[in-house]
Amino acid sequence: MDFGFTTAAYVVAAILFILALGGLSGQESAKRAVWYGIVGMALAVIATLMGPGSGNWFLSLLLVGIGGAAGWVIAQRVQMTEMPQLVAAMHSLVGLAAVFVGFNAQIELARVTRALRDNTGEVFRGFAEVLTHKTPAELNMLQIEVVLGVFIGAVTFTGSVVAFGKLAGKIDGKPSQLPGGHMLNAAAAAGSLLLAILYVAGAGPAMLWLIVITLLALFIGYHLIMGIGGADMPVVVSMLNSYSGWAAAAIGFTLGNDLLIVVGALVGSSGAILSYIMCKAMNRHFVSVILGGFGGTSGPQMEVDGEMVAIEADGVAAALNEADSVIIVPGYGMAVAQAQGAVSDLVKKLRAQGKDVRFAIHPVAGRLPGHMNVLLAEAKVPYDIVMEMDEINDDFPSTDVAIVIGSNDIVNPAAQDDPNSPIAGMPVLEVWKAKQVFVSKRGQGTGYSGIENPLFFKENTRMFYGDAKASLDKLLPQID
Repeated sequence: MDFGFTTAAYVVAAILFILALGGLSGQESAKRAVWYGIVGMALAVIATLMGPGSGNWFLSLLLVGIGGAAGWVIAQRVQMTEMPQLVAAMHSLVGLAAVFVGFNAQIELARVTRALRDNTGEVFRGFAEVLTHKTPAELNMLQIEVVLGVFIGAVTFTGSVVAFGKLAGKIDGKPSQLPGGHMLNAAAAAGSLLLAILYVAGAGPAMLWLIVITLLALFIGYHLIMGIGGADMPVVVSMLNSYSGWAAAAIGFTLGNDLLIVVGALVGSSGAILSYIMCKAMNRHFVSVILGGFGGTSGPQMEVDGEMVAIEADGVAAALNEADSVIIVPGYGMAVAQAQGAVSDLVKKLRAQGKDVRFAIHPVAGRLPGHMNVLLAEAKVPYDIVMEMDEINDDFPSTDVAIVIGSNDIVNPAAQDDPNSPIAGMPVLEVWKAKQVFVSKRGQGTGYSGIENPLFFKENTRMFYGDAKASLDKLLPQID
């Protein structure tokens, strides 16, 4: 195949990726958008395998087969509740790929430089052959691309691994930094910059400088994300998504692959925009997210007075049968219990009685943007009754019943009332303003961020204990 076919295929693939990103912004177009992405990626892989410089067919097809099989197995096993940590894990692989590509480029560059200097007459193929036609200025630019790709990739790799550990509960979600805190990160970044200059200038052992830069970047990624609290992990995942995109773009420049540059830029910019949107939703400063280490407090948290009052299914049913307006707030606990089908059945029964039933969705409900929307769409909940936080928050005071299903931090009034709370200032769903609040919860434990929720102790709140699906199954037969 010639460059014409590859270029044309890359252009079509890039358009499909743009359509995929655009379609994912709406629930109704999301399924079609996913197919755009699938077709675009398949076309990109085929064009790369059949384009200029292709070879090693057996090895290439073997690796594609192994990767495809691994992806299929993972997709079959991973539950929707594990999607946030899966995304973090995928980001780590992109970062690791950037590091490997960077080191491979340096090895090839050193081999070509040595052969040209010694005039050995060695014949090169593939990437090495491309290097023989570059000018000294272009080779310097290549080194800049390599060091950027390796640095961003290494930060993305360890940062994503830590984010995965925190989301999966394998690492403590509380912020944790080594003595020296941000100064250690700054020193590592300064050291990386100095070594990068030496690497590009050709002063000293290039491979050694690249290895040390990688080690420093691995430390920065680890230390940055360890310094961020669990409640802020959704923002971190989005931020790492952006990092992985820029790492992919750097790989594209190194390999001279236009599609990889375009796709990396799309992922990097969209991840940065999403991070900014989420920061606004959580009242966080964007720069603080990039630097890491936010989420700490300056003093003791407010003590919570009162007691949690339990209620059984018949009491909840009586209140719902008498209510005219109901707002349901789904959260991670609903996803864990796979209760979205039961929630959909409850909504159908209540709407059949002529009641006004709506859903209130927080931007980071379920620990990942769009998580709750996907589950509700899967359960055939009508799109027009699923409302964003800003659209529905003012309606709670006029609502008869608010039902919280498996949510904690996103309905925590401490975000507004306690300046020393780790979630202080984060916009939350003001469910406590409804006339009655029922909270479906497994037990009396704290949420993902480990913060006590004063909502559970309020006079108009009743705790509907138990697995969300089992509780709703008890409730449904009692709804008239």
